[in-house]
Amino acid sequence: MNVLIVGASRGLGLEFVRQYRAAGARVTATARSEPGLAALGGLGARPLQLDVADAASVSGLAWQIDGERFDVVVLNAGVFGPRADALQAPTQDDFDAVMRTNVLGPMRVLPQVADALAPGARLAIVSSTMGAIGARTSSSGWLYRASKAAVNSVMKDASLALAGRAIVVSLHPGWVRTDMGGADADLDAATSIAGMRTVLAAVQPADSGSFFSHDGRRLAW
Repeated sequence: MNVLIVGASRGLGLEFVRQYRAAGARVTATARSEPGLAALGGLGARPLQLDVADAASVSGLAWQIDGERFDVVVLNAGVFGPRADALQAPTQDDFDAVMRTNVLGPMRVLPQVADALAPGARLAIVSSTMGAIGARTSSSGWLYRASKAAVNSVMKDASLALAGRAIVVSLHPGWVRTDMGGADADLDAATSIAGMRTVLAAVQPADSGSFFSHDGRRLAW
């Protein structure tokens, strides 16, 4: 199996790399920093320097993966931003940082990886139920929520554009004990990633364009 993880220097991304490498997969993984790249190399992955918030950086991805045929691609890079409630307007800088990373980042990366997908590839965007609209009962972190609702739309459009070539889904990792999730979260990273890997192995073409939890539940928008 040939795997690409975008945004893998720590947390969920690094655990994706660790588990796929343990399963014997060939893994290419991206990080922004030299320590992050070193950590990926230490796990036996092929490290690539990439900042999804930087157009010039992303524009060089396609040639770096030219000739690859990835069976699994996971777009994991993301930031939370300010933990403000609704009606607390974000600053321009905060809005730009969150939306550029969480939404524009995948919109830039997807065209770069499209030609490197193996037939029937699984392509996942790590999203969040915080981006779901119908079941929402809290307004906390409304900028992050907006970005995840938007990236679910990006995923849906990608599933249509790649129909017949790849199965494209959004994944909710659960509330995970990472730098973003905090120490009080429900899940450890190993459990979350094992679940998402199981989902990716099980999805079928009819599932493309859907939203799944790490435990396999199909989620409403």
